[in-house]
Amino acid sequence: MDNLEPWYRLGFITPHQFVDNVPYQFYRLAPPGMMLVTANLDLADYTVEAVDHELALLWRHAERLTKRGVDRIVIGGVPVGAALGRERVQAILAEGEKRTGIPFSTDMENIISALNYLGVTKLAIGSRWHEGLNDAVAAYLKLGGVEVIGRKASARSLAENETLKTSDGMRLAVDLGRTALEAAPDAEALLLPGGLWVTIHAIPLLEAEFGKPVLINLSATIWATLRAAGLSKPVQGWGRLLAS
Repeated sequence: MDNLEPWYRLGFITPHQFVDNVPYQFYRLAPPGMMLVTANLDLADYTVEAVDHELALLWRHAERLTKRGVDRIVIGGVPVGAALGRERVQAILAEGEKRTGIPFSTDMENIISALNYLGVTKLAIGSRWHEGLNDAVAAYLKLGGVEVIGRKASARSLAENETLKTSDGMRLAVDLGRTALEAAPDAEALLLPGGLWVTIHAIPLLEAEFGKPVLINLSATIWATLRAAGLSKPVQGWGRLLAS
């Protein structure tokens, strides 16, 4: 019998109280033996006030994840990073490492690392969020050397995204991604951010159609985690990034 003991435990603090799509997609993208250990916040909205309200719980979760023996902690949620801004996010990551003694990162920082690795400086985004949040995401990415030159958004609220049917979200991911790339032919890659929808199917589909890398939160986070740990475990079938 194969050894079923996990060789890596990734601590993941998600913004949402109830989580289904993140583990569902994680175990399809991650190499076998990589375990996701989740802890949930309860983000009320895509605002800095809502994020600030959850910070005390975040630190309690970080302490508990450390006791569970995780190798790394990722603070999930692109809206979290966008709301706080990059300077404050980096201060929180430094504080997390000081408190726990283990590496900290975020989805946003992992996305930037992945885009930099791929040599992407011009990006298209397919998003379900309102324009204010999309502007904040673009501003954050610009600080990481990536310019958003095209985007297509469906302008949905957090409450609407939480109740989005899986099948509708899957169709929306492809439609938004395709429209964003068609409207920005100079874009070098596509990002489909957010954890409240299923997007993994759009990676191979749109990469084949447009010949450009397609990233989602989880693909960037899994890639960045493996790379930071010095582990070479390419994953085939889920896009150029994870195959590298």
